[in-house]
This record gives sequence, structure tokens and C-alpha cells, in this order.
Amino acid sequence: MRITRRTLLMGAGAGVVSVLLASCTPEPTPAPTPTRTPTPEPTNGVPVPAASVRSGWIKDAYAFGAVSFTPVGVTADARAALARPVDDRLFFAGEATDEDAPGTMRGAIASGERAADELMTQADAGERVAVIGAGLAGATAAALFARNELQVTVFEARDRVGGRVYSRVDDSWPVPVQLGAWLFDEADAELLDDMTREGVGVVDLDGELWRAPDGDTDRVDDQPLLAAVTTAQAAPQDSSLADALTAAGGDPADPANAALFALLATRAGADAEMLSSWFPPVVPPPGPKAARDSLLPFVEQALDGLQVGLNSPVTRLAYDDTGVSVRLGTGEAQTFDRVLVTVPLGVLQEQGIEFEPPLPFGNRGAISSLGMGGIETVWLRWDEPFWEAEEAIWHTVDGDAMIRTWINLRPSTGENVLVGIVGGASAAEFAELDEKAAIEAALESLSVYV
Repeated sequence: MRITRRTLLMGAGAGVVSVLLASCTPEPTPAPTPTRTPTPEPTNGVPVPAASVRSGWIKDAYAFGAVSFTPVGVTADARAALARPVDDRLFFAGEATDEDAPGTMRGAIASGERAADELMTQADAGERVAVIGAGLAGATAAALFARNELQVTVFEARDRVGGRVYSRVDDSWPVPVQLGAWLFDEADAELLDDMTREGVGVVDLDGELWRAPDGDTDRVDDQPLLAAVTTAQAAPQDSSLADALTAAGGDPADPANAALFALLATRAGADAEMLSSWFPPVVPPPGPKAARDSLLPFVEQALDGLQVGLNSPVTRLAYDDTGVSVRLGTGEAQTFDRVLVTVPLGVLQEQGIEFEPPLPFGNRGAISSLGMGGIETVWLRWDEPFWEAEEAIWHTVDGDAMIRTWINLRPSTGENVLVGIVGGASAAEFAELDEKAAIEAALESLSVYV
């Protein structure tokens, strides 16, 4: 399978967030660890799992976060400014450059298509082109370059392709452990069709459970927040989601609103105090779908037949009107006619790549103004389930749980697996915990479901 050139179905607005590009680990290459030593203590009736794997995007030196988000006061053209080519030599792609669906698989793919078209408009047949990054955006563009008679070399810092798409296949787990993009909703219909045609299994995550410490509760009503956003978008100055709700008479600290904001953070990677009300993420709708199989072939087959250098971090790009010099971490340098940069926003913000001369102010301003959000996941497996709930999506309302959103895979796969997702400040706190403390925090967060 190759990722097609046709434009995939986009969301309705600039804030649509539906496929989570989140949750890998450092090494800098992701290296999930089964958590058996030291053994966490049983917490409030929740038994110790037979196996566990946690993520670590926030500390990942090749990501420095999970997804981009639009902070308060950032204008609509920031993503377009980030994507703007430089001297027809440097081009930019990646979910952070997509105005319609940032933070999503379809946004990453669309950005690769856009950047490929921009570069190919300037390139002659046979030119040498380098693609920095072998994630969805890079793989999409590289496949298009190859079809249009360009000489393509892909440089990937990790020891695998996929970027923030990472399906870990391990004999100790009955299903692939998805530490990257794997959740989809109705806006991803065409992408889902492409995947299912290529044999990637997709399961429905049906049913929601909203649980407070004193028992089940009704689904949190998101209409007050939506109304507050509508009002805020008519104001002359942008405000945060939290301030917009407050201005509309709501209380962000109310348990129901806090639960809603925690859910938003699992998709946007940032808390309501940081998120723009002019360009907000969309509240995830009920009934998402999930990838049942590994998603890596979706990327690998797009790169089939191309020259891909793994373990090849790029540290410097020097460009002029004759071409671009690409320097690797080894000190080796190669020259290309044009280069497409698809590294995550966090890498650009941390100056993981030196540009000589420096990028124009427009590109640099966009890099510094956009936000890179933190999202972490933890996969837990038991030999026998301790829970009775049949709903696939669990949300915690009230209490002090660090992880408030859980996915129950038992109804859709028959496996005793729970997946916790946490975003924003809580994700940063979770990322700082050692392995034992992290699993204990997860078990404590599950105690309300016993």
C-alpha cells in the first residue's frame, strides 16, 4: 500500500482534533518497559497488572511533546507561516503546519501532500531531494517525489519509521500496544476506508461510562462550553477556554467542567488555561474507533523501494541558491537540491536542527508562538479483569485522579487491557514519575472503577 495523493477528508474547522498523534517514549527512540521490577503495590482494591507499558513523548528528544496546539492570542496564519518555503530550497510539513486538522493523522498526511506539491512545482526531474523525518508527512511526500522522478533520500533519527505513529508488537501482549496514533472519529472516514482496504483491522469503542467517587453519573454536558466559545469568538480579543467559560458564568473548577477540560487535554495536550477559544480543539464525540492491528505497514509501504536512513538524526541544514547541505549527527554532510523538513514542532522549538542562515522571522515567529502539547498513555494488562463495566470509554468526574480517561479494550477485543490517556499538566507530572510510581498512580486512578 502507498499513501494516496488524493486529499483526505478534513474536519470542519481549524481546531478539529480527532486522531491523536501522541504517546511514545525516549531513548531517544521509544523504549516501553514492562513494569514488574520493582513491583507496584496494590492500590485501593485494584490488583497489580500482569504487564504494563507507558509512554514518554514529553521527554523524547525527537519530539519534545505529542501534538501541536494553538495557544491564546496566536493568530490563524501561524501554521501557514510555519509551512512557508524558504528560498525554494527548504520546505516544511508535519501536523503542526496543517491549518485544517493539526494534531491528527489526516493533518500530517495532508501536510505532506501540500509540501510535496510546493516542492515539485520548483523542482526539475532528477533533482536530489532529502526528506527529514519518516513519519506520516515525510512518507507521504517521499512517495510522491519518487513517483515524479525525483531522487529521494529519507533521513530518520529513530531506529524505525512512523514517527508519532508507533504500534509495538510484542508476544507478551495479545494486541499491538499503540503508543502513537490509533484513535479515529467520523472525520476520518476516508482514512479509515484506506486502512481497512489494506487489511488494518478497526474496532468500535462503543459506550461511555462517567464515574464519580460516589458512583455513576450523567455524561458531562458540553453545551455550556460550546456556547461560551461561540460568545468568545465574537469578542475583539482572544481568551483562553477557561476564561471564556468564566466570562459566560461557568466555573472551570466545577467537577463536571474540570472533567470536560481533562478530556480535551487528552486530545490537545494542553490545559484550558492555555488553549485558544478562537481556535479551540473539538470535544471528542462518543463512539470513536481504534486500530486493532499495527499501523506501521501504513507508513512502511509508502516508503517501499526508497532510500531510508535510520538512526540518522540531522543536526544542521545550510542553504543557499545552489542547494542545501545536510549534516548528520555523525558529522557527515550530503548536498541536495531541496529539502523537506517534517520534524515535530517540539524539535524546532528546542533547536534540534541548526539552520544556516537562520530561518526568516515569519517561520521563526510561528515556531515560537505555537504550542507543543504533552500527552502520555499507559497500557495495563491483567490475566483476569477486576472490572465489570462493559463500556469502552471511561471518564472520571471529581476526585484527584491523575488519569481521568480510560479505554476498555475487553468489549472490542476480548482482552483484559485498559489504556489510560492523560494530557496537559497532568501528563507532564506523569512523565516525571519513575516506573513504579507511574503504575501506582495509574492504579490509584482506576480505584473509582472497582
